[in-house]
Amino acid sequence: MSLFDYKVSELHERLVKKEISVSDLVDESYKRIHEVEDKVKAFLTLDEERAREKAKQLDEKLATDEPKGLLFGMPIGIKDNIVTKGLRTTCASKILENFDPIYDATVMNKLHEAETITIGKLNMDEFAMGSSTENSGFHKTHNPWNLETVPGGSSGGSAAAVAAGEVPFALGSDTGGSIRQPAAFCGVVGLKPTYGRVSRFGLVAFASSLDQIGPITRTVEDNAYLLQAIAGLDPNDSTSANIDVPDYVSALTGDIKGLKIAVPKEYLGEGVSEEARQAVLNALKVLEGLGATWEEVSLPHSKYGVATYYLLASSEASANLARFDGIRYGYRAKDAENLIDLYKKTRAEGFGDEVKRRIMLGTFALSSGYYDAYYKKAQQVRTLIKKDFEDVFEKYDVIIGPTTPTPAFKIGEKIDDPLTMYANDILTIPVNLAGVPGISVPCGFANGLPLGLQIIGKHFDESTVYRVAHAFEQATDYHKQKPEL
Repeated sequence: MSLFDYKVSELHERLVKKEISVSDLVDESYKRIHEVEDKVKAFLTLDEERAREKAKQLDEKLATDEPKGLLFGMPIGIKDNIVTKGLRTTCASKILENFDPIYDATVMNKLHEAETITIGKLNMDEFAMGSSTENSGFHKTHNPWNLETVPGGSSGGSAAAVAAGEVPFALGSDTGGSIRQPAAFCGVVGLKPTYGRVSRFGLVAFASSLDQIGPITRTVEDNAYLLQAIAGLDPNDSTSANIDVPDYVSALTGDIKGLKIAVPKEYLGEGVSEEARQAVLNALKVLEGLGATWEEVSLPHSKYGVATYYLLASSEASANLARFDGIRYGYRAKDAENLIDLYKKTRAEGFGDEVKRRIMLGTFALSSGYYDAYYKKAQQVRTLIKKDFEDVFEKYDVIIGPTTPTPAFKIGEKIDDPLTMYANDILTIPVNLAGVPGISVPCGFANGLPLGLQIIGKHFDESTVYRVAHAFEQATDYHKQKPEL
């Protein structure tokens, strides 16, 4: 049995009782990485020397009476679009291949305060653009449940590393489903917090009005502990919210009697596989057995979610990625004849196909003559989508549906069909457009591959989302099953 089969609270107890050391946890992580990483390929950069050095320091502290937080000494993996001081941060792109940041993201500062240990940086779709981690500029990550399938994306490396037991938990980022979708494909727990709940300072921007950092873990309880550590107001991020962070773990009571659940008919309709639909209906029966009630509702504008999202996200991406020009940092093309030529060659050689596709779409949507027809219209539809959620939340506590329409697909199956790939995020995208929190928890299997249940909550009501997710998890054993690697 691996040490990472224990919950974080159990590991903490064993540390405090001196049954294990911090070095044992770090050893466990690197031992597992050396065993399975050639198959899974979840990491881009390892930080072994610094991790072992920090483990020694924390072991010395373990021998003292100084207070130790719950995440003390816990190994963690970090998605490679979160900047880490002195540790290469590439966004899985050739254009940032040798970028060595001189500062830490706010979430990293918070993790340092919690005394976690960074094991390394995790693979992703380049600049977080993709749903399969096949768009990385370095290598493809494989799903630990079936190495021929994708782990989802863009936080595929984060979800695969947790599922494979390489780290007990990881940080990802979610712009249109990039935490929840890979969590569903890899059979782990992934939360996208409310927009503004977690600081984006030091997250390399893809679409600034949608991006949010969140935790990927084995259990709901671990997820709540990790969110507790990284949430809160940050003066460096003007979009972070000045709203108190509650004690998320105290919400995990298992009691959901009288809770009202809304199930949008659009989330169980066309395009959703029979296995995913059935898994959700079975999950609703479990929740009914725990005292909750559910009714079918409608989110009528969700059908426009994918089109709205790709216009807005691509527009913001084209503006955000303009800074990568070969002048100040990152990759620079050789043999340029003049400044314009340098810009063109650097961006042509440094960016991958998917990133170029989205920059072009976004630049078109923002151009004069098309701005009103596309970008402005998409913003108006976004408002309607947000209103749909607000209307439902007037009567219901949470919204529930599948996280993804199908289980993980085969590597290479959809890479040449971007529209089909984009449609894969149809159930997660509206949550980002509305800015509300959503979690994916394992709820079944199809052909040996995990399926995810998505639980969506009101703005800044992660506590209720966690309460429902935890009650469901405790009543089932999907989270206890592990891939055979």
